Amino acid sequence: MAKILVVDDAAFMRMMLKNILKANGHEVVGEAEDGLKSMDQYEQLKPDLVTMDIVMPQLNGIDATKMIVQSYPEAKIIMCTAIGQQGKVLEAMKAGAKGYIVKPFQAPKVVDEINKVLSS
Repeated sequence: MAKILVVDDAAFMRMMLKNILKANGHEVVGEAEDGLKSMDQYEQLKPDLVTMDIVMPQLNGIDATKMIVQSYPEAKIIMCTAIGQQGKVLEAMKAGAKGYIVKPFQAPKVVDEINKVLSS
């Protein structure tokens, strides 16, 4: 069971992801609605994995990923992206993300990607 931090500015998306994660035996240890809060939450909770939305207010997911990975090179971050944001995904991978999932979320794909990144 992994401890996971869910970061998305949309409460509905956080809830959907939490339901998928919990149904598959993972523990959601925290949530954040923007990149700044995600960094605080990461420091406090030291999760095994973070799901990070790309487009958020205050600090976007790519910049938040860069900052988390600078402080915690072992951080495992999966980007959540809408269809058609492939360029952003590449940018996120360069920033240190280890994988990505596409919205709208499909439970089997979310679980596969999380398991792949956790075991890497």
